[in-house]
Amino acid sequence: MEAPLISIVTPSFNQAPFLEKTILSVLNQSYSKIEYIVMDGGSDDGSRQIIEKYNDRIAYWQSEKDAGQTNAINNGFSHAHGQIYAWINSDDTYETETFARVARYFQTHPEVGLVYGDCNFIDQNDRLIGKFNARQTDYRRLRRGYVHIPQQAAFWRADLWKRLGPLDESIYFAMDYDLWLRIAKVAPIRYEPQLWANFRLHGGAKTITEDDRCWPDMLKIHYRNGGSVLSFIVAKYWLRKFVAPFLRKKRQKMMRLPPSGKHV
Repeated sequence: MEAPLISIVTPSFNQAPFLEKTILSVLNQSYSKIEYIVMDGGSDDGSRQIIEKYNDRIAYWQSEKDAGQTNAINNGFSHAHGQIYAWINSDDTYETETFARVARYFQTHPEVGLVYGDCNFIDQNDRLIGKFNARQTDYRRLRRGYVHIPQQAAFWRADLWKRLGPLDESIYFAMDYDLWLRIAKVAPIRYEPQLWANFRLHGGAKTITEDDRCWPDMLKIHYRNGGSVLSFIVAKYWLRKFVAPFLRKKRQKMMRLPPSGKHV
């Protein structure tokens, strides 16, 4: 089969300390059929200069004010021409063999609409500090709040985006969950237990600073899709609300772990 073109979008705003590592993790893949799109929201921290270094290897980029992360992702995919889509945020990274494995998987599983792999947690110094709890899920379990899909390691067919997209720009945090639901409702989604990406946790990360906005977004999506207040996902929301301070402290503690795994 002809190798598919993989289109990757990176939304970014003032992430200069990590942006170059993200860019290189895309451009230095062992797989060559890549279309890379970088959407910078008008950063003033040197991000534009970093992007310009790789101008000849980036299919499209811009650095101008936008309406936020979700808007940047949508605008990025409006310039995409590939058969497989994904986005990687400007502080996360891919493993070198990821695209080759993704392309091979979609070629050999034509029925699958979305595939995702494993994802490590890393800190601001690229130090391994944990692992995302990725495992197989489906539409029914997603509706119940069992997500288990690391956005950094998720790839889907472009025709599904054209049919079901774009992302809902009224959703601030869980726009990926909303997309996974739309895809899982019409096509099989599959988990591949291979390390494909790295999720960076650092002091300025959205996951650390604004994690409390995720579950309200998920409930908004739940009710919009006809969900009941007497649903498992609602119970999970209240449980999560109760344990959120402990989870936040745990993540902050993870970011302070040295390579030995001992506390500093």
